[in-house]
Amino acid sequence: MNVLVVGGGGREHAICAALKKSKDIDTLYCAPGNGGISDIAVCLPVKATDIDGMIKAARDNNVGFVVVAPDDPLALGMVDAFEAAGIPAFGPRKNAAIIESSKAFSKNLMTKYSIPTAAFKTFTDMDAALAYIDEVGAPIVVKADGLALGKGVVVAQTVEEAKNAVYEMMHDGKFGASGSTVVIEEFMTGPEVTVLCFTDGKTIKPMLSSQDHKRAYDGDEGPNTGGMGAICPTPNYTSEIAARCEKEIFLPTLNALRAEGRPFKGVIYFGLMLTPNGPKVVEYNARFGDPETQPILSMLETDLFEIFRAVVEERLDKIDIKWKKGAACCVVLASGGYPVKYDKGYEITGLDKVSAGITVYHAGTEKKDGKYYTSGGRVLGVTAVSDTLASAISAAYEGLKPISFEKMHYRKDIGAKLI
Repeated sequence: MNVLVVGGGGREHAICAALKKSKDIDTLYCAPGNGGISDIAVCLPVKATDIDGMIKAARDNNVGFVVVAPDDPLALGMVDAFEAAGIPAFGPRKNAAIIESSKAFSKNLMTKYSIPTAAFKTFTDMDAALAYIDEVGAPIVVKADGLALGKGVVVAQTVEEAKNAVYEMMHDGKFGASGSTVVIEEFMTGPEVTVLCFTDGKTIKPMLSSQDHKRAYDGDEGPNTGGMGAICPTPNYTSEIAARCEKEIFLPTLNALRAEGRPFKGVIYFGLMLTPNGPKVVEYNARFGDPETQPILSMLETDLFEIFRAVVEERLDKIDIKWKKGAACCVVLASGGYPVKYDKGYEITGLDKVSAGITVYHAGTEKKDGKYYTSGGRVLGVTAVSDTLASAISAAYEGLKPISFEKMHYRKDIGAKLI
């Protein structure tokens, strides 16, 4: 069968690399793909949000199965469109992907079904939002309601910082329509954990836990990014906490969506905070996270395509998902200035000198005349798997040493707090 993966980042490279191992796939396509993906899949020049173009590309290339990976096409209803065209697609329909595309919706869902999360209020009026911040004080969390490339969350330590965030979102339109509604939440404390789960709407199967590092600089300083690195699994996520999350958060979320007439099939991303009062939901995403996917899928032993088909065909309960022992670490190499302003088009050198056992997932790259060049903010994800978390972290940092490009920037403390 021919398979098409929609997207072109590090997450999609990791998905393509895992699918490439499946004996049931004839030709693997990716649209639009990137420089690294072009080495293992046929890249098609179609924008990830171009629904009509994507369906035409699938038909033109006799594609029998599609994986819709990024948030934007899911929120636009690309899975619904493929289903209507008679082509099976992995990912939630538009009415279920709303758990990510509207934070107000997801917070109201959690309130209605008693799923633990931070206390919050939603605002469409800027003055009311500013007055509320004066009333409750800081620290406090300000979130743009809609999609904002993982950058629409401000953890404000002062009232002034929180008010600035509201002003930028609601007055300046920093995130466009996504920021016309804001959610203001209580500030929670505790270790953060991400758990991605496969679900076919009836059965839910958690993957290995992971921990993303959102801030741009060492010591969790600087602006929020799409993610500067991730480790998996995280030692903070014990078997006792996992059992509690499944009972209090994962299954109730699945059941709530089904009760609302929004059955969810695909990957639910549970962003969790392990607070002194127990685990609580920070956010939902309606797809694989980036860069968490890179270390997680590096640990997967089961055929990913087999899992995808089981989800679409609602027989996930029949699949036994196996994982490698040990741990994995992904360090993101970014363009200097990311996530604010950065240049593109720099040649990447040293990829041919990376040692065996290290996987380099491409995110913002393009390939021209056999050479790779930077084409985005997050450029590469250098990933290592080892027996322990400490050795995986060490191997990833050792593995990135030969790689170089102009103004290359990366955090030097991915996973450091956990060992």
